[in-house]
Amino acid sequence: MTDLIKAKYEQSPRRWPYYLAIFAVICGVFIWSSTVMNMSGMSEKGTAIAGNIFKGIFHPDLKFLFALDTSGVGYLLLQTIAIAVLGTLVGAVIAVPLSFLSATNIMPSWIAYIIRLFIMTIRTVPPFVYGLMFIRVTGPGPSAGALTLGLMSIGMISKLFIETIEDLDTGIIESMEASGATTFQKIRFGIIPQLMPDFLSILLYRLDMNLRDASILGLVGAGGIGAPMIFAMSAYKWPQVGSILIGLFVLILVIEQISDHIRSYLLKG
Repeated sequence: MTDLIKAKYEQSPRRWPYYLAIFAVICGVFIWSSTVMNMSGMSEKGTAIAGNIFKGIFHPDLKFLFALDTSGVGYLLLQTIAIAVLGTLVGAVIAVPLSFLSATNIMPSWIAYIIRLFIMTIRTVPPFVYGLMFIRVTGPGPSAGALTLGLMSIGMISKLFIETIEDLDTGIIESMEASGATTFQKIRFGIIPQLMPDFLSILLYRLDMNLRDASILGLVGAGGIGAPMIFAMSAYKWPQVGSILIGLFVLILVIEQISDHIRSYLLKG
């Protein structure tokens, strides 16, 4: 047995030159990329500032963290959740009809191509551009953030919905049609049960992303907890920044655990 294994090993192709070449390329790219870094600006003063930043972040402002008024971290996190949920729902409502119109197994190819081109156009624009546009329309605040996330969500949700729709098991629908089922019955008992678990899983995944994006969009004034964080950073109030980061960490952790359990239940039953 040992001789057989040894013979197989000796007959196997030698891949170490291939791996060595890949390693050399990665090292070359790393060295080339590091040439753009300029560390000459680092000084003792910069090191001291960095130390103060980390010291403030790791010593959070507990009064700000546990405050129960509208200026506390709790209220700001609730506002961020509301923006993310509303943005996800707006994006889903618009994405559902666009997804069915873009599915090549349902619609003619030319119609699906036009709708997909429209969806791709929506996805092309960066989030901050949408945020600045809606701030001009509605003014700074949560409304701009919710509309921005809604428009941002359309592209990704539609793309994943289209893949789910095109993977439909048409055999079930054909069997129902052969048994004399009506159109409503085919939709209710043949299409929706196949799509609903994947649709809800996709929406939960997008909600998870929107929670992070809502925090970032606050930096441009589109509501959420991002605006207080940038104000605290501008004023060098690093303990408040630490409090906000703790709140965001707890929020994302809780949402992640809840969404994982729901997705597991939807997919496995």
